[in-house]
Amino acid sequence: MHAINDKVFITSVLNPNMRVFDVVMCTEYGTSYNSYVVVGSDKTALIDANHATFSHEWLEKVDEALGGGKPDYLVLNHTEPDHSGCVAACLKRYPELEVVCSAAAAINIKHITNLPELEPRVVKDGESIDLGGLTLQFVSAPFLHWPDTMFTWIPEQKLLFSCDFLGAHFCEPRLFDHKIVFARDYTTAFKEYYDAIMAPFGPWVAKGLDKLEALDPEVVAPSHGPILTKRGRLATGIEHYRAWSAVPAADTPRKISLFYCSAYGNTQKLAAAIATGIRKALPEARVCAHDLVDADMAHLGAELNSSDAFLLGSPTLNRDAVPPIWNLVAEIDAVNIAKRPVAFFGSYGWSGEALPALSERLATLKAAVYEPQFRVRFVPSENELDAAEEFGAEFARSLE
Repeated sequence: MHAINDKVFITSVLNPNMRVFDVVMCTEYGTSYNSYVVVGSDKTALIDANHATFSHEWLEKVDEALGGGKPDYLVLNHTEPDHSGCVAACLKRYPELEVVCSAAAAINIKHITNLPELEPRVVKDGESIDLGGLTLQFVSAPFLHWPDTMFTWIPEQKLLFSCDFLGAHFCEPRLFDHKIVFARDYTTAFKEYYDAIMAPFGPWVAKGLDKLEALDPEVVAPSHGPILTKRGRLATGIEHYRAWSAVPAADTPRKISLFYCSAYGNTQKLAAAIATGIRKALPEARVCAHDLVDADMAHLGAELNSSDAFLLGSPTLNRDAVPPIWNLVAEIDAVNIAKRPVAFFGSYGWSGEALPALSERLATLKAAVYEPQFRVRFVPSENELDAAEEFGAEFARSLE
């Protein structure tokens, strides 16, 4: 049985073979579903549960940690199903268990367990539970990365259970940061996790870091990946989160990105002309054009989400935009895309439904859709390329 110390036991389940998380996130290095058992002199608490797939294995680990005893509390820092999927099985095993969570989580868990009669103990920021010699203090941490998220703090041990915060999809079988063998891979996984999970919530990340640093933990135990320690990678992880969540300085050049697919090079020609027009109108801006064919969608999704404005270019295929464009749209940060300026361009042949379809989707996401769209039929003429350049300039001027 792995343990953080003689009072806190690790009941994590390793999943080294997972390659896709939540349908859309690649997980080259697998993951772990972390959970913990905290044993006080009077009471015992489980910190987070596990994925439904691993209910049996997780409950066996919990039983081993309890040594024949029964837990008094199940603290749910967050109710996403990878942490709560086996709560119903846990309650069946321990029917007198009291579920402890935030108000938002209390609503979610009834639907996850299909137990409408379940009445969790709702805790607010700063409330605590005494286990006897150990205190569980609850710290509200909304949008890290769900509205229901909270941290759990043990002040006597300077130990913070941080939920998904500072986590990584990285299956480290020895569980601690100072035991990681493939350090470069972990660094990659840590950044990819931030980009996919935390990046949409930059302001809340900064607030979460403030709360964490005020506590000054010796150990941070997240819900995925290695446990972080002061002698290991904790300070580095905090430093990275600070940098990644920082608000750009007011004098930072605007970033305007173009993303396009081009079956015969025609939409590509438009992209080049539009980019030229943007640069002429806003010479201080950083203007980048990206061909989506054979591209890393996660990387380009991060580029799009970090852009101050962007343009999407597509030919029309089967009365629609082409699949790579839709794959990129799936990477859009729907939380922060509201009011982000976006324009559309493309070449078409028989018909031209791609741009209206994209415009409708981005309007649904509350982006600031620029009109008109810029379309040409088949091969753009020199006059049309000049018009495309002016279209880019007009879009740029609309940003001022």
